[in-house]
Order: sequence, then structure tokens, then C-alpha cells
Amino acid sequence: MTPTTENPALDCWYLTGATAVGKTSVAMELARRLDAEILSLDSMAVYRGMDIGTAKPPAELRRAVPHHLIDVVDPDEEFSVAQYRELSFQAIRAIRDRGRQPLFVGGTPLYLKCLLRGFFDGPPADWDLRNEILTELETVGSEALHARLTQVDPVAASLIHVNDTRRIVRALEVYRSTGEPISHQQMEFEDGVPADQCRVFVLRRDRDEQRERIERRVDQMFDDGLVEEVQGLIDGGKQLGRTARQAVGYCEVIDYLNGKHDLAEAVELIKARTRRFAKRQRTWFRGLGECRFIDIGPDDNPAAIAERIATDPQAGLS
Repeated sequence: MTPTTENPALDCWYLTGATAVGKTSVAMELARRLDAEILSLDSMAVYRGMDIGTAKPPAELRRAVPHHLIDVVDPDEEFSVAQYRELSFQAIRAIRDRGRQPLFVGGTPLYLKCLLRGFFDGPPADWDLRNEILTELETVGSEALHARLTQVDPVAASLIHVNDTRRIVRALEVYRSTGEPISHQQMEFEDGVPADQCRVFVLRRDRDEQRERIERRVDQMFDDGLVEEVQGLIDGGKQLGRTARQAVGYCEVIDYLNGKHDLAEAVELIKARTRRFAKRQRTWFRGLGECRFIDIGPDDNPAAIAERIATDPQAGLS
């Protein structure tokens, strides 16, 4: 799909940033100022029943301000970037028909990029080839498969985490079926619009403060019942699909329930993985020229931050 000046997502508002930066509280204040409805920009919030680990906004906030693109599919179903983009465009048009502003809120950079620039969906799935690569994965493991991707497509490998087996397999499949690295085919979509021509605001905190917030959030998730949530999904027959299982926290809790490590180890593994995830998010945002960064500190009030964004001199662009 080729980016177009008719892209309805270019004229929306975006509030993003790394995990645990404080997007939800600012988003609620900003939505009130803009008379906006919120669209989730989170690749894991689309899954029903995965509430605590994905930090979905609580029900009272969703009643106060309409939210969209949350609880779209069951966790045993696959959900693609193409599906997300299509549903987003439908929601944008419906919100505008109601005379309100669309405000995207969340921290999935790939979703942000696909909305702003389009995306390369690649050739149709070659299931024979994909199954061959999946067999390789079972034999050699994700690190070795990632190393093979590095040999043929170092650009893609640098952007894909070693444990993101779904994207590693897809990148190798595209290369082996077309003879061309997927990263080369994606270059068509690398040019974005200047930051002063869109409304993409990235909340950013000091690294040490961000780390503390991540650790508090993980502890709170367990206090809120993350283990029970995962056990409930399993007991209800909702085995997590390949994509849903990649959500930070869920695979670690499943391993804990299967006896692979104790609870304390699971907590520390989730904290470490969340810190790495936040680091990759920050790298993504720095690479998107559409982004404007809003530096915030521990004493900054969400209402004041929202006011800064809503009154940004460039936010009144047509």
C-alpha cells in the first residue's frame, strides 16, 4: 500500500512514548481539551482478556471518554498490521462524522509508522516455505535463526528482537521467496512528513525515572492479579496465539505456571524485558521524523502537559 496525501491518519492527534511513561493520564486530559475520542495505538490491547499485562485503561476511563481498537479479537487469533490500519481508518471516519477529533494513544511504533507512512505487506504467505523455516526454528533456536537473518538482511535484523520469532520467520520467508531483503522493499515507505506538518507528540522521561516507573508498574500488575488473569485465560481455553504470546509478561507468567521458574524470577524477567522493550521504543521514535518530543519530570502535572500539547503553536495546522 503506497502512502498518499489522502491518508486520513495524517491529520489525527497522536500521544505516544515508551511503556510506563504516563500516557494514559495525559491522554484523558488531552481528550477533554480536544473533544476527542481515543484510538488505541497498542498492538496487544486488541486482545480480549489481556487487560492487566497490557495496562489497558480501566473501565471508568473508557466510559468517560470513548475508546476504540481495544478488545478486537481473542488472544488465540492472529491480528495483522493491515487489519489494524483498516480498522483505524474506519474509526477515524466515524469519529469525524460525529464532529470529534481522533486521538491515537499508545506505544507501538510499528502501528504509528504504518498509519503515517503506509506499510509493505510483502508477498502472500508461502506456507511450505514458512513451515520449513519454522522447522529450522525448532531445530536451531531463535538466536541462530536471527543470526541467519543478519547475514542476508542486516537492516531488518537490527530492527527485530532476537526473540521476535514471528517477524524473523517472515523476514526470512520474504527474502527466500523473492531474493530481496524485506528491508529493501520497505524503503519505499521510509519518507515521512515533517514534524511541523503533523501532530505526533512523544512523552519522554529521564532514564532512571523511567526505569523506576517500569519496576513499579510490573509490581502493580502482579498485585492486580496478572498471574490469575493468565491462569483464567488458560482455564477458559484461550491459549495465546503466536502474536499475543509476545506481549511482555504473558510468556513469563506462562513459564512460571509451567514450573520453568519461580514467581520472583518471573517478576525480574518481566522487568528486564520491559526495560529492553522501552529502549527499543525510544530508538524507534527517534527514527521517525514526524515525532515531537515532550520532556516531562516527576512533578509535571498531566493537565499541564496536556495543555502544552493542545496549545502547541504548530498543532493548529490544517
